[in-house]
Amino acid sequence: MVNLFNFIAEEVREILAELGARSLCEVIGRTDLLQQVSRGAPHLDDLDLNPLLAQADVHDGLRYCTIEGRNPVPDTLDAQMVKDAAAVFDRGEKMQLTYTVRNTQRAIGTRMSSHIVRKFGMDGLQPGHLTVLLRGSAGQSLGAFAVQGLKIEVFGDANDYVGKGLSGGTIVVRPMTSSPLVTNENTIIGNTVLYGATRGKLFAAGQAGERFAVRNSGALVVVEGCGANGCEYMTGGIAVILGGVGDNFAAGMTGGMAFIYDKTGDFTSHVNEDAVIYQRLASAHWEGVLHELITEHVAETGSPFAQNLLDAWDLAREHFWQVCPCEMLERLDHPLSDEQGARSA
Repeated sequence: MVNLFNFIAEEVREILAELGARSLCEVIGRTDLLQQVSRGAPHLDDLDLNPLLAQADVHDGLRYCTIEGRNPVPDTLDAQMVKDAAAVFDRGEKMQLTYTVRNTQRAIGTRMSSHIVRKFGMDGLQPGHLTVLLRGSAGQSLGAFAVQGLKIEVFGDANDYVGKGLSGGTIVVRPMTSSPLVTNENTIIGNTVLYGATRGKLFAAGQAGERFAVRNSGALVVVEGCGANGCEYMTGGIAVILGGVGDNFAAGMTGGMAFIYDKTGDFTSHVNEDAVIYQRLASAHWEGVLHELITEHVAETGSPFAQNLLDAWDLAREHFWQVCPCEMLERLDHPLSDEQGARSA
């Protein structure tokens, strides 16, 4: 390896000598030293590179950066959150913190979760012991790796990777109270939500983007629609989608359970049937699980759409599909239908 570096260095020195330069800095930006080489064939020489070789007007200035060191940037919001939550770490008090956020603030709650685990462990705090209220648009990876004890509530919306690696925390995303948007008709969280989540809950009063709940292995989630590749490679947890889904739903899904509210009747044209089966609700147990999650969704987000489903449950339940991986059929604690359970008994 040393010989290779020495060889490259010698070659660079020879090239610089041919150009009459003493260092690489002297040839940076010197496009006048370059020319397009003919390859001898029309299909290889039909691309004109001259526009790329145009000289930049530097007004006799330097063509390369001379600033040493890194530009200072402000610390993350989590740094302020950890400071403001001193009473939690010092005396174990239950607290609620409130902040305004912008979409340039990423991974909110991740550093806070690290401090919680170091002080209390993964299960040392009760769910919701520390609540963080955010108003505005949260940046990428909201609540990434959030642990039990931390609850993040956003009044606004959030970017991609919400709940990435969620590890026991709770995330709630809902529109501003004054928002005129219809929740189930508008996107409120971005793509690749709950990627690799293992525990915890997510409630979003609106639609999610593509690759929703991909590789989710234990989190419980309720949203009001999602894009393509929903529940892709999902291995655990429960996903409730109160609206339409995109193409290739449940591709590679090997665990967990999904419930889809299909009022338009087109779910069957979007599901990937290679690894899952889907059927209407046929079990009192699983219907109870679904109803309970939607009830919690309403309590957390105040979604009028979800509340209407509960108010007309006898009608709404007829539009739900239950999706289960084929390889889980013999491993379920409760069968997919009461009739099947009666036969087993």
